[in-house]
Amino acid sequence: MRGADTTLATQLAADLARRIEDDVLRPGARLPSIRAMAGQAGVSRFTVVEAYEKLAARGLVNSRRGAGFFVAPRALPPQPAAAPQAPHAPARIDIAWLLRSMFREAATPDMPGGAGLLPPEWLDPEMVAGAVRAVGRSVRGHLVSYGHPQGFPALRQQLAAQLQGMDIPAHAEENLLTTAGVTEGLDLIARLLVRPGDTVLVEDPAWFLIFGRLAAFGARVVGVPRTPDGYDMPALERLAAQHKPKLFIVNSTVHNPTGHGLPAGALYDVLRIAEKHDFMLVEDDTYAELHPGKAMRLATLDRLQRVIFVGGFSKMMAASLRVGYVAAAPAIQQQLTDLKMLSGLTSSELGERVVHRILAEGQYRLHMERVRNRVDHAREHCVRQLLRLGFQIPQPPPAGMFVWADCGRDSESLARAAAGQGLLLAPGTLFSPTQAPSTYMRFSVSMVDNQAAWKKLAALHGGPDRA
Repeated sequence: MRGADTTLATQLAADLARRIEDDVLRPGARLPSIRAMAGQAGVSRFTVVEAYEKLAARGLVNSRRGAGFFVAPRALPPQPAAAPQAPHAPARIDIAWLLRSMFREAATPDMPGGAGLLPPEWLDPEMVAGAVRAVGRSVRGHLVSYGHPQGFPALRQQLAAQLQGMDIPAHAEENLLTTAGVTEGLDLIARLLVRPGDTVLVEDPAWFLIFGRLAAFGARVVGVPRTPDGYDMPALERLAAQHKPKLFIVNSTVHNPTGHGLPAGALYDVLRIAEKHDFMLVEDDTYAELHPGKAMRLATLDRLQRVIFVGGFSKMMAASLRVGYVAAAPAIQQQLTDLKMLSGLTSSELGERVVHRILAEGQYRLHMERVRNRVDHAREHCVRQLLRLGFQIPQPPPAGMFVWADCGRDSESLARAAAGQGLLLAPGTLFSPTQAPSTYMRFSVSMVDNQAAWKKLAALHGGPDRA
């Protein structure tokens, strides 16, 4: 039907699809040749080719070179979807189990200790969607080619200006490299600098994923006690002298899981010890955008000589935008770029262009302020609720999306009991490089409005249900 709302190719494909689904054209039957179908339908051969390709894309027909198009075997009827399964209570909660549970769709509603992500409604999906549409309209040919190995040049220029605003002397060409998120940045650094048997210092407690990555490289992972005021400096000095580490990976601003930052004195002491014992420092800045003011960083004091700085945008823009960056001395940056090319050639320029568009349009600063205010309000509410339920929080976090609370008992046993109730919690043992037993537990402030989670937690912990 010419002049209809759909094209002739779409109409022809729909007609043939109905015949196939009604068994008029049975599996294995050969469709008329392109010339014959064009004559029968009164359309061009190009229209027939397009219609047949639409059917092939739906899996209804197969193309055989030199023989034509044939009706495909009938697919098995879809099985009814299994009922969502809540996280079961394992014999021991480990990092792999927590990661699997974090990404299980059924766990999403009740995961106060799970993923380090904010709810979509707290962010601005339309800001991201608008940038995606704008990039799609403007780049065209660039979408089907490799990007620059160091990353989209315009984004690196923005990053350089941003870092210079923090008094970090980063040059777009000499110091910066984009990555597929902070995780890839840390992975590249470990691959470059760590060899089997090397010692890497980490904070204790710290982000649990890095422990597994370092172990995969054969590194010996040694924890440095982290306190609200910084580190146990005598312990850091002793461990550095004893183990001769290659790296120390730190969260200087908005620490995961405690939410604390490092004061200036601690930063100077860490740099002094690193210089004395000749090890590199990797500064993970993942959650720094949740800091309420201008934070001091190791990279600012060191000027990218001994410090490698890593950051990203997934937490405040969208988890699916796997765009991060590494700022390092020129020689290290070049080696990291070579490793990046060996492992994946280039990172996704499409995602990098989207991040560049968001930053360039000037709305990101206001977006960060809105999100930070909401997170701060939620964190204060979560602290009050946890205290009412009997948890202890000796040093309430001044920033960030987590609350590090003492439950007064083995937190792993509490997490196992919670898993049996469909509630995902992250026990403190996972945040220790030695997996030592802990009474602490990490809660995400995204649970603030989840009344069902609060009620389950109250019943499990034995405190009053005042959610």
